[in-house]
Amino acid sequence: MSAALVNRARRLAGMSGHEIYTRCRQAADKRFDILRHRLGGDAFHGSTSGLADRGAFFLASEETPRTIQILRRRFSAYEEQIVAQAQSILHRRFDLLGYTGLDFGRDVDWFLDPVNGKSAPAAPWPAIPFLDFEAVGDHKVIWELNRHQWMVTLAKAYRLTGEEQYAADLKALFQDWHCGNPYPLGVNWASTLEVAFRAYAWMWAAFLLEGTPAGSPEFQDLVTRQIERSGWYINRYLSTYFAPNTHLLGEGAVLFLIGTRYPGLRHSAEWQRTGWGIVTQSAARQVRADGFYFEQSTYYHVYALDLFLHARVLAERARVIIPQDLESVIRRMAAVLAQLSQAGALPRFGDDDGGRLFDPRRNLSPGMSDPLATAAVLYRDARLKASAGELREETLWLLGPGSAEVFDSIPSAAAPPGSVALPASGIYAMVSPGPPAAQLFIDAGEQGALSAGHGHADALSVQLACDGRLWLTDPGTCVYVGAQRERFRGTPAHNTVTVDGLHQADPKGPFSWGALPQVEVTRWIAGDGFDLFEGRHSGYGRLPEPVIHRRWVFRLNSEFWLVRDVLEGSGAHDLESFWHFAAGANVAENEGRIVASEGSETLSLLPLLSESWKYVVEPGAYSPVYGECVPAPVVRGYARVACPAETAVILTMGGVSPDAVFQQNGTAYEFLTGQTGHLFCFKREEPFWTYREWTSDAAFLYCGTSEAGKRHVIAAGGTYVDCAGKRVLTGSAPFLEYRDV
Repeated sequence: MSAALVNRARRLAGMSGHEIYTRCRQAADKRFDILRHRLGGDAFHGSTSGLADRGAFFLASEETPRTIQILRRRFSAYEEQIVAQAQSILHRRFDLLGYTGLDFGRDVDWFLDPVNGKSAPAAPWPAIPFLDFEAVGDHKVIWELNRHQWMVTLAKAYRLTGEEQYAADLKALFQDWHCGNPYPLGVNWASTLEVAFRAYAWMWAAFLLEGTPAGSPEFQDLVTRQIERSGWYINRYLSTYFAPNTHLLGEGAVLFLIGTRYPGLRHSAEWQRTGWGIVTQSAARQVRADGFYFEQSTYYHVYALDLFLHARVLAERARVIIPQDLESVIRRMAAVLAQLSQAGALPRFGDDDGGRLFDPRRNLSPGMSDPLATAAVLYRDARLKASAGELREETLWLLGPGSAEVFDSIPSAAAPPGSVALPASGIYAMVSPGPPAAQLFIDAGEQGALSAGHGHADALSVQLACDGRLWLTDPGTCVYVGAQRERFRGTPAHNTVTVDGLHQADPKGPFSWGALPQVEVTRWIAGDGFDLFEGRHSGYGRLPEPVIHRRWVFRLNSEFWLVRDVLEGSGAHDLESFWHFAAGANVAENEGRIVASEGSETLSLLPLLSESWKYVVEPGAYSPVYGECVPAPVVRGYARVACPAETAVILTMGGVSPDAVFQQNGTAYEFLTGQTGHLFCFKREEPFWTYREWTSDAAFLYCGTSEAGKRHVIAAGGTYVDCAGKRVLTGSAPFLEYRDV
């Protein structure tokens, strides 16, 4: 029996009865739908009445004029931006993902990827290999157009200006799409989540035209009929076992919205019940105990939070019982966003999907904090308001015009700055209160849930934010197709160490990894004015001569971070250490130190003096949003050395004095600057160690000496510290600390 058959048999043996039934039923439904189409029939049979019935929505149609008035007042450039976007659509230029002005033709080609000049075939959707770039192009570009969120833009422009051209174009494109995409033909039926996104856009467009000359009963009935078809499709092809992540969550949320908004449809009650069940179950299954989303991606965390918030808000309007567990999950997810943005910029863990619910133009970094404003109003939370900073457009549409007054009435009370530990997801953030405030992030979690499809091979990588911008960053995602996919999600694209040029895991297609590393946090201490992290991963344990990467990170006040890398193993290896800077930073190397600057701010990187390790500044790439790639500098350290081996750097916001030295003396490191000295000692294999006048069994010891000769001693993982024969510290706490007074 071949290996493929053995693997298939094992996979089948591991399936539950429900999974086998669901997969078989969906496979049969696909064949039935295609057969009915070929025979001239339609597998979908809509409701015979009830198309005009309307249930709860986020706001009432009579509230739309007041909402627009508030938007004009609170967001002065709002009308100009919407009308400019709508004008581009009239001229068949679409801004999608990181692309601007994409041309799909005057007669829109709904199957076209204009970025790569490829078109998907007009075949039955189950037969289309949408992940095959040669056959389809970048399916994500095609699907982004076919999410129809631009219809909402046209509807807003119509309500803002009263100009019929926007509504007329909306309706013409809507009709054209249905003529060009008859079910079950075409790539735009190949993803249940895409059908859900499209139906949600239709719901908003129909709502915005309600009560206007453009929103005739005939048009509303036509939209409702197509939304019902979407609900029928979503319910049949839920991603229960295909993609039980944001795909399933998004499908469930929209199915719930359809069933709630259109109570006259034949299956509305079933769809509402099924969709709400998926939302509540996803909250329990897809969000870790610390509040971070299980795909190990910041973007997908925000994406999922959007979906939970939209479903939860409508549930309250529809008087659906909201479980306390769901409320707790939403609040924890919002709190995580606030905790990770204390320096004004979120870290970029994992994939950047590029699309967003409601308004796809919120796909850049500033839009990542949008859910905080909605959650602040929803829960009357002063800390979330402080993190949000200001009201968002989305909040007004979701919670109605009264949400502006509620937002203004909430006192803004920022949480005191503090380091963050999210142990379930393995994310740690060391906070330097500043000014300016800075956060160093460490990714010590698993690579991602399931096959880690949206996770990156970035174990123990760090990122650094300060004063509203990222300095050290994950370069992003770029695209989901081609060689750039591997380049951007691979280990060298992250601020960590590679061994022998390998990734920490094996790429297995664009949305899968094999040989995932085991990541372990062995120490985390958040002290008063310092933090200490120690972690390890097994990603290079698959080498013929295995290597374990261990990383230590130590923060002292707002002065500096020490990052120490230890490669445990045997044999000679090619080691590389990467430091990726965001676009816009000017990075230069001068006499062994690296300085990045932008405007008046600087970040200094001081590598350990070593004959083995060399550091160079090289051109790199940075993707601020899906589809966009811009130049950005990267610092690469490299050495071929025998393991065990180690290296380290000092990071500090601001400049380093010209006389600063970072060196290794035997088993200790010394960072000397001016009259200030910093000593770092690490225990190796011995039960205790001695360095100059110091003796201890501590795993880590720090001693800082000020210009006045005052000492600050911190020890972790030990029971005593002696200095010149005198006992300075003793005890069994996680850390011991001593300061001269």
